Amino acid sequence: MAWVGQNAPRRAQVGFLYIAQAHQILHSISVAVELARSRPDIDVYVLATQEDGLSYARSIVTALGGAPLTWALLGPAWLRDAHKLGQAPLKLPMLAANARRLRRFDMLVAPERTTTALRWLGPSRQKLVYTQHGAGDREGPFEKRLGLFDLVFAAGAKQRDRMVDERLVAPEACAVVGYPKFDVVDAIPRSAPPPFARDRPIVLYNPHFAHGISSWPRWGRDVLAAFAAQQDYNLVFAPHVRLFEGQTAAGVAALAPYRDHPGIHIDLGSRAAIDMTYTTLADVYLGDVSSQVYEFIRHPRPCLFLNANDAQWVGSESYRHWRFGPVIETVDGLLAEIRGAQQTLPFYACEQAESFAYTFDTNGCRSSRRAADAIVALL
Repeated sequence: MAWVGQNAPRRAQVGFLYIAQAHQILHSISVAVELARSRPDIDVYVLATQEDGLSYARSIVTALGGAPLTWALLGPAWLRDAHKLGQAPLKLPMLAANARRLRRFDMLVAPERTTTALRWLGPSRQKLVYTQHGAGDREGPFEKRLGLFDLVFAAGAKQRDRMVDERLVAPEACAVVGYPKFDVVDAIPRSAPPPFARDRPIVLYNPHFAHGISSWPRWGRDVLAAFAAQQDYNLVFAPHVRLFEGQTAAGVAALAPYRDHPGIHIDLGSRAAIDMTYTTLADVYLGDVSSQVYEFIRHPRPCLFLNANDAQWVGSESYRHWRFGPVIETVDGLLAEIRGAQQTLPFYACEQAESFAYTFDTNGCRSSRRAADAIVALL
């Protein structure tokens, strides 16, 4: 990459920065495409700390029809290679190593919040934009670092209202743009479906990675065992990509008995696990706090939630999605509970549809265009 020098003609420089896992790319790469196509007076860069992430972003842009983007793999190479197997390079060291280069951009657009560390890594007048990388309810993303961004995107009124009401973001620093990921998944081919031996209803088990709120540490193995012992359902086990991030073969030994099971498909982080292949394909959602449930209810379907950590969830905005289906306190009789969730869907379908509308603003033009327009307005 030819970095912008101090004597170059003055053009706005916008960098789309990817320093984490590949699933975050889907939440903003279409915005980079839209910005580059609509504003030839702006130089748009895609910056990544992983070769496979950069390649994945390229493949999406190609599938979207291409765009005049400049691509860059951030170094140093030794830091990229020093991370654990299967993990993204450590974000803070990579930001520190590239702080001087990144300061040359007028604006950085990021789907994660660690990028705000650039505020403390040297003087800069650049704008920082946070796109989010999901539209869930978990408390973690609603935190003080949001106030360090010049602009924060919201998928809809739900995120905007909570961020503003909790005084994390000023109203004028929040732009409701919809959900750019939908623009991507609607335009590109989905991954191949899992090759199940028999045609049966598919349950997606999608536990979160965060210890203390995830169902996996306490109940995950019991869930797999229950599906291995029955003949009524196929199971896709596709947890959040960070649940098994960096694990060695010994670290995933608990999965070994189910690897070759004809009714169980295990996916710990392929493209299908992040491009809505499974949330579109599945007939039933089984999970805890992952934001992927909101992608699943794009079309109302049965949901079942595992309260493995005795959460006091009733009335909590952090568990708003647990209104989409039954919540169970034990996995004894799990298959019967799944059948019950299917039978009681009419009771929850209205709540799913209303919450989807509150979560995703689908009015007006495409989300990617709305987001690109918000970026131009800030510039």
